[in-house]
Formats: sequence, structure tokens, C-alpha cells
Amino acid sequence: MTRADHTCGTDRIAEAVGSLEVQAVINVQGDEPFIDPEVIAQLADQLSDPKILMNTVACPVTNMHDFQNPNVVKVVMDEQARALYFSRSPIPFPRDMPLSAQASLPDGIAYHHLGIYGYQKAFLLQYASLPPTYLERIEKLEQLRALENGYPIHIIKASRPSLSIDSPEDLEKARQQFINNK
Repeated sequence: MTRADHTCGTDRIAEAVGSLEVQAVINVQGDEPFIDPEVIAQLADQLSDPKILMNTVACPVTNMHDFQNPNVVKVVMDEQARALYFSRSPIPFPRDMPLSAQASLPDGIAYHHLGIYGYQKAFLLQYASLPPTYLERIEKLEQLRALENGYPIHIIKASRPSLSIDSPEDLEKARQQFINNK
């Protein structure tokens, strides 16, 4: 068990791996039980480059419901697939596009961040030594601590999301998926 005073899961992971002899760590968050094993392998492969301090995964947001849902964390990235910002709000905001519930989003307009992270162990321990930041506390998104302190987060683009469990409705969908896959 880890200490009860951690402000986020990344701090908890840092404590848990502190004494392990590993180069890199992958954290699949508890709300992502159906993450594609290939995605995990891609994160691990990218982390074989010691210059990649932290990475994560995103896939296109394809519908307006997800785009406007605060439980679906969005990420915008630069041309080298490094995160610029993560938010629970609809980002980037398509100013000239109708935001009706029936609208669909063209591929590549917005990206949904999946709850999985990879870290070089040394960076993970350094991250945990940093105090929580303003944007991290406001958005309740721990990855913003890295960005606010100037550390890049590399994004691997997946084609589709896994079933994430963020609500009672999602839990029921997950139960049905588990039953159907038996």
C-alpha cells in the first residue's frame, strides 16, 4: 500500500516503483480495464528511447457527445505529436462548426486522451518531487503538472478508444462487454 497523502495516481505510482530496478514504467489507470495490449506495447517500445521522458495515448473524438463530455479528456498536440494541453473542455474549439448534439466531428479535429501513461523511472521520481500545479488542480488532470513544468509528453495515436469506466452507465457497458467476451 502507498501513503494516503498522494494528490494523484502518478505520485502513488512513483512511490510504488521507487525501489524497483527498472528503466521505465507503464501505468494503465483503473478506469481503462480494456486497453488494447498493442497500445501498451507501443508505449513500451517508444520508452526504449531514454529521451522520451513521458508518453501517453490519444485517439480521435468522433462524436459531439464525447467532445462535450467532461469525463472524456481531450488533448491538443503539436506537429511532432507532443501534447500542448489536456482539458475536460472541448478543445480545440471549432469556432466555425455547429456544436449541435447531432453533429459528428471529422477525424483529427479533436483527440481523446486514454488513461495510460509511460514514464522513464528517473523522470517519474522527478515528477513526484514537483508540487501540484495550478492547472493540474483546476482541471484535476495530473499530466498538466509535467506540461506546466516544461516537460514534453509524447502522444501515440490509436485508432479508437477502449471502453473507459467513468460513470455507472460505463460500468454497465463494461459488464456487458465482459460477459459477451467470455
